[in-house]
Amino acid sequence: MVAYRTVMVGTDGSESSYAAVEGAARIAAACGAELVIACAYMPMRGPELAQARDQLGDEAYQVVGSAPAEATLRTARDRARAQGAESTRTVAVEGEPVAALVRTARKCSADLLVVGNRGLRSLAGRILGSVPADIARKADLDVLIVHTT
Repeated sequence: MVAYRTVMVGTDGSESSYAAVEGAARIAAACGAELVIACAYMPMRGPELAQARDQLGDEAYQVVGSAPAEATLRTARDRARAQGAESTRTVAVEGEPVAALVRTARKCSADLLVVGNRGLRSLAGRILGSVPADIARKADLDVLIVHTT
């Protein structure tokens, strides 16, 4: 088995993504690796934000700015530490999830990028593309898609 030195995981604050964080934390703990938890966000303001909130409903936290990302990262860090990941850092990254996570993985020299499978089997995911499938295609490092849904 390859011993990973830096494991990165993406979270959007959903229960599914927190399950991915916990899985990544267990891997990082087993390898003695650093765990990097990243949250991508798309800041919006004014009428654009109001329209996005109306259309996104429960998912609107992703477009308000970095403050919701910071709260998401605090929760994710706490859950990761509960799984034994001692060396943990968090990063909020502006941008759409796939590009932001791939870019951040390169920047932090991650050996493994972990994402949940939410959206992988949905109709929208098949038509529009899903974060896990797109990351698996675009990342130039090992990708683990954990079953979270």
